[in-house]
Amino acid sequence: MRTVCVYCGSGFGADPIFRDAATALGHSLAAAGIGLVYGGGNVGLMGTVARAVLDGGGHVTGIIPDFLKSRERMLDDVQETIVVHDMHTRKRLMFERSDAFVALPGGIGTLEELVEQMTWAQLGQHTKPILLLSVAGFWTPFLALLDHMRETGFIREGLDPHYLVAQKPEDVVPLLTDAARRAPARPEADALVEERF
Repeated sequence: MRTVCVYCGSGFGADPIFRDAATALGHSLAAAGIGLVYGGGNVGLMGTVARAVLDGGGHVTGIIPDFLKSRERMLDDVQETIVVHDMHTRKRLMFERSDAFVALPGGIGTLEELVEQMTWAQLGQHTKPILLLSVAGFWTPFLALLDHMRETGFIREGLDPHYLVAQKPEDVVPLLTDAARRAPARPEADALVEERF
């Protein structure tokens, strides 16, 4: 596993523990020699995790749409910044450049990016690990919704999306590394996602 895509909020949220978790995750990625792929901004948890990776000597790739450059204020210190025309291109490149996905606390955009990866995995289009970092139980309501979908028959047996859940940032890298080691390679499917994303 060479790179991890982190989805997270462009704000800090109400609890300082979210910022602490973003910092700790960034330091863990850098210490493990794993590069960060993220949305390119210098604000909120996005900027926090990127700066933590940089502070640890790690590599950061930021991918940001042109219309968000001023709103999310690009982080100029990263080694690689890619400016794209739209959100679809941003998400496609983030997928292509990542070996795994982590969702920190965030808002609607974070949820949308996470669910898209879970959907593609459910449809067998990729086998890259997906992990929810449920700091202070942030993702508990979402996990309860997934349970509700199972109970009501909308996530059917055999179509359950595979995902990991961690409560602590220090657990993320070991869980992802183990999952990546065990995941079957699906180059044809991953190529299909790249074409149709």
